Amino acid sequence: MRNDHFRWVGIGCALLGAVLTALVVAGWQPLLAWDGRVAQDLHAHALVHSGVTRSMRVLTDWVWDPWAMRALAAVACFLLWWRGDRERALRVALAVVAATVVQQGLKAAVGRERPVWSDPVDTAHYAAYPSGHALTATVVCGMLLWLIPRPAPQWAPAAWALAALSVLGVGFTRLHLGVHWFSDVVAGWLLGAALVVLVTSACVRRGRDGERPER
Repeated sequence: MRNDHFRWVGIGCALLGAVLTALVVAGWQPLLAWDGRVAQDLHAHALVHSGVTRSMRVLTDWVWDPWAMRALAAVACFLLWWRGDRERALRVALAVVAATVVQQGLKAAVGRERPVWSDPVDTAHYAAYPSGHALTATVVCGMLLWLIPRPAPQWAPAAWALAALSVLGVGFTRLHLGVHWFSDVVAGWLLGAALVVLVTSACVRRGRDGERPER
């Protein structure tokens, strides 16, 4: 039953991501207006609080950068492969590759412009939708949480807290630095969560059918 709920969460995230994408493509004015208000407010805060802005740039460029996240996933894949757990190593790799393909494909298809400022505090290139930082962090953190042994060890709550901080934090840095709209970040979260469920649910199903255990 819990696994069924897990899959329904993934389906829900995928549907919400599809609806959000459709609204962005259609240029739904209430959504665009909300995006604009959030962007303006956070940009004004970034201009006034330069110290916070510098910290945000360090976090987004070095700690939660997509390449840093991919490197973390690569280490996990290497360790799993070395231990002989090749199926889960391949699933982690598949999730990260799929996230990159989805991210780049949607950016090219939607072609949404990033916020433009006369006094920017940071710069970013290519299309805005969805946020690659948010999507990649969600997928990598989600897959790493999936690797936690069962029953959960004592450090599992700390791992969950760190993952939540990373996923939410990287989204906020992109907004605070004025390089994404709010809906870009939300789309990254939703699509990332859907990908994690998609990649991991097959293992859950196979374990239930008795062909091969999930762990």
